[in-house]
Amino acid sequence: QELALKSLGNEGLFLFSSLDTNKDLYLSPEEFKPIAEKLTGVAPVSESEEEETPDPDGETLSIVAKFQPLLMETMTKSKDGFLGISHVALSGLRNWTAPAAPMSVLLARQFKAFLPPKDNLDLGDPWWIIPSELNIFTGYLSNNRFYPPPPKGKEVLIHRLLSMFHPRPFVRTRFAPQGAVACLQASSSFYYTIAFRIHAEFQLNEPPNFPFWFSPGQFTGYIVLSKDSSHVRDFRLFVPNNRSLNVDMEWLYGASESSNMEVDIGYLPQMELESTGPSVPSVIHDEDGKVLASKDPSGEPIQFVFEEITWQQQIPWQEAAHRLEVAMYPFKKVSYLPFTEAFERAQAEKKLVHSILLWAKPPVPLPVPGSGRTLRETVLESSPILTLLNESFISSWSLVKELEELQSNRENEFHSKLAKLHLEKYNFPVEMIICLPNGTVIHHINANYFLDITSMKPEDVESSIFSFSTNFEDPSTATYLQFLKEGLHRAKPYLQP
Repeated sequence: QELALKSLGNEGLFLFSSLDTNKDLYLSPEEFKPIAEKLTGVAPVSESEEEETPDPDGETLSIVAKFQPLLMETMTKSKDGFLGISHVALSGLRNWTAPAAPMSVLLARQFKAFLPPKDNLDLGDPWWIIPSELNIFTGYLSNNRFYPPPPKGKEVLIHRLLSMFHPRPFVRTRFAPQGAVACLQASSSFYYTIAFRIHAEFQLNEPPNFPFWFSPGQFTGYIVLSKDSSHVRDFRLFVPNNRSLNVDMEWLYGASESSNMEVDIGYLPQMELESTGPSVPSVIHDEDGKVLASKDPSGEPIQFVFEEITWQQQIPWQEAAHRLEVAMYPFKKVSYLPFTEAFERAQAEKKLVHSILLWAKPPVPLPVPGSGRTLRETVLESSPILTLLNESFISSWSLVKELEELQSNRENEFHSKLAKLHLEKYNFPVEMIICLPNGTVIHHINANYFLDITSMKPEDVESSIFSFSTNFEDPSTATYLQFLKEGLHRAKPYLQP
């Protein structure tokens, strides 16, 4: 390591380390591959692509990419004019104004990656297309990377699709939950409608600049696919844009893994892939093998009239999307309602509101110990917490920026007041709040403080409010349970019928 530093200097060693994935201080041909491709401009066919032998009579699907770049003014750092942030750091983001490939043609059979692992799955039962390999115990993948590892198996199709947006997609995110999950939304004799959710991110910078990670909250969509994968009737993949912030960004500004990292969030109006129509063959043969029709020399596809699909069973899109969300985030077995809706429901059901106020969205990584990720991967997924929340609370999570906008909106004074009462109690990065249906906060705890006290020995915890229970081995679960029960206790005088 010292010799490498002496030979290469800080920034040279930083680049070398980003390629040296097994950290043995040697670059294998596979590790050197991204640089070779960059210098030669030639990308060899991957093994997994070689395995896919094209069927000359197989159908092809045309897909278009639609992209509107991130609105820079939605980033929190835009408020002070990106003061102290070098123009170079944001160059990859600013220069990304159009999709890398506005249109692409793929083989219909490549989409067999979306098919369920068995035929008798119930609608809404999730399965993993790309399983998550990370959890709270495995830690996170390195930030110091520029080039995605070669995709394998079902990753190949996802990588190919996401490459239409940008040349450097990482089909596995640095943080859990990563991968892709799917479920059946509808089924007929010959077709499935398959809903899917993908957690992936992009690396926008290249050497000599430092890494810049662009992480949409999720990619979701659906595919209408024949059960033998020979025909794709419809396909759509997109980043949801129904919330005010939907992308996390992180960038290093130093030549080491431990360098300080800037974090921000923003709004992406559109990132979408859509099929231009059903997949079509290039040639049609009759029973004797004679060509009946073929693609026009100008490239015009054969004209078809497709039969109507009669669905024998189906579930609403919202239900399928929720099943996928719960598969990625087990803590979502509790419904987390939008902020104002949670208070309306709490009023109707005479329950307390359990609210989580975050600086950034839960699917978004926060490089701080008390982040939303740490909470959801531990206490919020535990069975006792899920049970108590479902029985006695209406839950909600909100972004600070959303509540700031709600507070400043004077059209609804009650909503403005709810937001104000919340923001008065907020401290970075995450605040857990218990309040009455009228917005009065009766108990709250900051995530950093919560994690500090749960890492202490029980005899060192002075406050009885956060005392440990002997009923649970996990102090985090016990302490959060105590936090919720204390909120219920404090609320008794207000909730008496």
